[in-house]
Amino acid sequence: DTVPPQVVPGADPSTRQLCFAWGPAEVLVCETLFGRAGGSRYRCLSRSPSPLRFWSEGRAGAAARTLTGSVAGTGQGTPSSTRVFVVRRDQDIYIQTLRKLFNESHGIFMGLQRSEEELAGKSRKAQLVQVSKNYRSVIRACMEDMHQAAVSARDPALQGQYSTQVSILSAMELIWNLCEILFVEAAAAGPLLLRLLDWVRLHVCDVDSMVREVLSSESPSKHKLFWNVVDVFVLQGRMDEARHLLSKEASANPTSMNMYKILDDLMKKMPVPSLGNTQTLTELELKWQHWHEECQRYLQDGTFASNPHMESICKILLGDEDAILEKKELMTTWYHFLVTRLLYSHPTVKPLELRFYAQSSMDLFLGGESSPEPLDMILMAAFEFEMHQVIKECSIVLSNWWFVAHLTDLLDHCKLLQSHNLYFGSNMREFLLLEYASGLFSHHSLWQLGVDYFDHCPEYGRVYLELHIERIPLSTEQKALKVLRICEQRQMHEQVRSICKIMAMKALRNNRLGSALSWSIRAKDAAFATLISDRFLKDYCERGCFSDLDLIDNLGPSMLLSDRLTFLGKYREFHRLYGEKRFPEAARLLLTLMTAHIAPCSFWMTLLTDALPLLEQKEVIFSAEQTYELMRCLEDLTAGNPDKQKFQDDDDETTKVEMLRLALARNLARVIVKEGTVEGS
Repeated sequence: DTVPPQVVPGADPSTRQLCFAWGPAEVLVCETLFGRAGGSRYRCLSRSPSPLRFWSEGRAGAAARTLTGSVAGTGQGTPSSTRVFVVRRDQDIYIQTLRKLFNESHGIFMGLQRSEEELAGKSRKAQLVQVSKNYRSVIRACMEDMHQAAVSARDPALQGQYSTQVSILSAMELIWNLCEILFVEAAAAGPLLLRLLDWVRLHVCDVDSMVREVLSSESPSKHKLFWNVVDVFVLQGRMDEARHLLSKEASANPTSMNMYKILDDLMKKMPVPSLGNTQTLTELELKWQHWHEECQRYLQDGTFASNPHMESICKILLGDEDAILEKKELMTTWYHFLVTRLLYSHPTVKPLELRFYAQSSMDLFLGGESSPEPLDMILMAAFEFEMHQVIKECSIVLSNWWFVAHLTDLLDHCKLLQSHNLYFGSNMREFLLLEYASGLFSHHSLWQLGVDYFDHCPEYGRVYLELHIERIPLSTEQKALKVLRICEQRQMHEQVRSICKIMAMKALRNNRLGSALSWSIRAKDAAFATLISDRFLKDYCERGCFSDLDLIDNLGPSMLLSDRLTFLGKYREFHRLYGEKRFPEAARLLLTLMTAHIAPCSFWMTLLTDALPLLEQKEVIFSAEQTYELMRCLEDLTAGNPDKQKFQDDDDETTKVEMLRLALARNLARVIVKEGTVEGS
């Protein structure tokens, strides 16, 4: 049955408007169509296979929604065109190359939940940092796979799609790494600058190809990119590599040897923070001040005046903002400029001071020429320690819930989001995990990962799981058993019954009675088990044999689910005893089935007919009392049948009744003679 689309509330019914119908993981959107009379009607249109994707303007973002549709033909009195759209919640889960991201991060997530109470203090902090690095390694591995896919793709459209995903993943790693430094590791003044330098070197201005080109040339110092490479090394604080290149310049130009030695000495002596506790911040500031004054003295003396390149480097070492901004094209981003500025002006910057330097650096770098992009705003929010703003902005511009769900979970384990509850009762961590897991449930296989995410949402996870698991298409018995096992492990009894009933009905429609009975027993559905038992008995009457003997022979206590199922199991047992020639036991069981009134009335004649071979045995099987009981049953059947006249007109049934009466009379005579002989002796 199709549910008619809902019209947007409050819209004018006489004009074109959008209508929609909700699905488990997507929304069907279309326009109402109107004829001349003004009466609205809905037109069902086929879906186009080509998606229209909406991408965010920012470097970090891509749209998370996909619309597909086709255009209807035009006609008299109808709109010129109409589209039907399918709006999906998480299109990224259908990208094959992102499967690694979802699968491997699931293992990291589960490990983090299990280890929550294992460690404390510094050990716990180190563990959380390692978890963060594991997440980043998965992002990077996925990005490399996506890059390879882009390189090998022949279709330009597909290549563009892969390249866009590479940009998105690169932005995700950039943001995550910064959050790791500022929030998870919470680096203090001193080590903070070293971490930011590593961050810039890893993510910004990759100069490896430029370096290889320069060093592989016959005369590196004469190469047109030589000083660009030196400048980049200096801007990123890579002093050893910069000194190595400058040594080649000194070897090629002996006249500049003196200047080179002075500059090399300044770069060598530059004080830098250490990761260990080998020096205090005060000691570092004093050393840096002395070194800064020495650089200033050489610059004022005109030591490098004859070489503009070396003079520019000396100005950078002094933290001259104008000199650093001259290298704007080499830095490419304002956050590279920020870290370089801190390195040469404020090496002992404290975490809470970052916001001031970050804002001024962005203003200086952009200079009013361009507006900040979404990625810039996310990074700025991180530098301002606005965690909730980072999560909010990422939720808007990134293409799925994966990033914000896992980052928020990690920050929550760092005890950084404990005080932030949403207005509807849940906290931010749970809300985002619920959204991410809900998206996974729209995929044919990734839904299994979503189960674990719901399990770790204490407030609403159970409710969401119950709602979503009922919507999983049970396409095969194997999948149904997998879903059933998940429900049974979590004592979701209502869902267990629902799944079993659905599978039992499917099996019954396909005339697979054994499977249908098995599912109905598992569902503990007495009414349905009775229905299927009747089908078994009907088939037996038509074919003269039972199907699925293994199942019926091994019902065990399950046969007590309903009287009809009990009868089916016992009737099959009667046939087994008869086949094993255990006639007395078979006769007692057959009589019990008739006198206990658990057999359907329509089956009584079959039971009495089954008694005929036992009545005709050479050895007397039924006693006089048992024979009288059989006679009573036969009379009840013939006298109490509502279609008595029809019963009498049926020659086959009449013949059976006469044969039964004759056999019963004979058996009774034989029993009397036998019992009289026994008593006389």
